[in-house]
Parts: sequence; structure tokens; C-alpha cells
Amino acid sequence: MAHVLVADDDTDIRELVAFKLTQDGHEVTAVEDGLQALQALEEKAVDIALLDIRMPGMSGLDVCRQLRAAPRTAALPILLITARSQEGDVEAGFAAGADDYITKPFSPRELSSRVEAVLARAGR
Repeated sequence: MAHVLVADDDTDIRELVAFKLTQDGHEVTAVEDGLQALQALEEKAVDIALLDIRMPGMSGLDVCRQLRAAPRTAALPILLITARSQEGDVEAGFAAGADDYITKPFSPRELSSRVEAVLARAGR
């Protein structure tokens, strides 16, 4: 299966997402902020990144923009996970380069389905 990076400062959400994706057969690297996400990507390539938008230090939007700007990660599938559900927030997520956007609260099955769909579209 895929190697998934999960970045979320909420421990409960991070552990839930990691547990569900591991249960689905994926390898998961879980970190608690944007800077750790970038560091994890330097250490090991992943197939998809799931980023919370609101994290201390560096937001998921900033991480997304940085990943899109770097040739090595420009095509990396990115799914934003956030409590921000206003139309402008969703637009900002896609403008930053996200492939999909899921709002909290979400069902673990929906998360799994969206991850699989983004991976399939990316051919991974």
C-alpha cells in the first residue's frame, strides 16, 4: 500500500487518522506540526500527505505551498484536513495546491475513501 504522512497538532485526530490508515494497510508517519512534516519528507519519500491547516509554527497551507514549489514534491498528492469549512477556506486550500479537502468532524470511512481516491487519481 501507500506511505502516508499525517500532520496534525491534535493528538486525538492524528492518532485516529494514523490508526485508520494503518488498519487499511498503509504505512503512516505521523507528526504534530508543519515543520516536522517538512523534516519527515526530507528523511523519507511518501505517497500522499494529509495536512491539518491550523498547526503551530507552520500551517498546513504553508506546507502545501512549499511542497508545490519544490520540484521533488510538486506532484505529491495532498489532502487538507481541517475544521475550517467556509467557502473561502476551501478555496484557499485548493489555491494552495491541495488535491482534496476534508472537514472535521469526518468519518474514518470517508477519510479512507478520499485517500484511496486521491491516490488512484495520482496513479500511486
